[in-house]
Amino acid sequence: MKTAVITVAARRLAHLRAQCAGLARSERAPDDHIVVAMGDTRVAEATVELGAHSVWMAARNPLPLAEARNLGARVAMARGARLLVFLDVDCIPDPRLIDRYHAAAQTDSSVLALFCGPVTYLPPPPEGGYDLATLHRARDPHPARPDPAGETVLDGEDFDLFWSLSFAVTAETWRATGGFCTRYRGYGGEDTDFAYKAAAIGARLRWVGGADAYHQHHPVSDPPVEHLTDILTNATLFQRRWGWWPMRGWLDGFAEAGLIAYCPDTKCWVERHQAVQKGWRGSELVS
Repeated sequence: MKTAVITVAARRLAHLRAQCAGLARSERAPDDHIVVAMGDTRVAEATVELGAHSVWMAARNPLPLAEARNLGARVAMARGARLLVFLDVDCIPDPRLIDRYHAAAQTDSSVLALFCGPVTYLPPPPEGGYDLATLHRARDPHPARPDPAGETVLDGEDFDLFWSLSFAVTAETWRATGGFCTRYRGYGGEDTDFAYKAAAIGARLRWVGGADAYHQHHPVSDPPVEHLTDILTNATLFQRRWGWWPMRGWLDGFAEAGLIAYCPDTKCWVERHQAVQKGWRGSELVS
């Protein structure tokens, strides 16, 4: 089963180099590494230097993450891949990640499935960067998601827990889902939408023990106010497609900070300054 790693990237050049160094330490090397450079010539040039296959995509903010992942998948399958491993540019793979995804996919080759591995969020790197040889000592998977022991694989039922940081699908499953919805642009929502598309066609959610990834530290806000507009736009799109609001933790956080408001009449969230411009009265808003 020819395996391709697919990474979409813009500006995160140091993170991409660390990811490639991690892939070089894999017990089972991927057959291909497709890097989609979203409007970043430095990433495109570095990808070639790092020995990966560079794919150029013209892009401006908000970044077309869903479309870029779809492009990476098309290129990977055209080059013969039957197992697609999606790895965010921030993530360094454990040496066993490729092998564990490969083994899980081989075992479940006759079913449609999303394979997900545990992800550890790393602290800031020491001077000189992370020591990949000892990275496993920092292992502390995100507590909100399953962490199967050893080489076990667990069935999951909550597709809300799926995330696109690190996952794998067979080419058959990818084609059956139709890929990511390209109406999403920028940060948030497209991965949950993809999971629901997979659930709708009867795909299984499988949590793969040993397929660890380590998310490199970078500054973030909580809630991520720098992505407020993207999150609000994508959340509205998701609600119209699936009938409920995703990312409620972030939406509630924005509301508590006075950044957005919910209008009961229109049944939608809007940025508060837009509500003021439309002349809505405070009594009409739920925040």
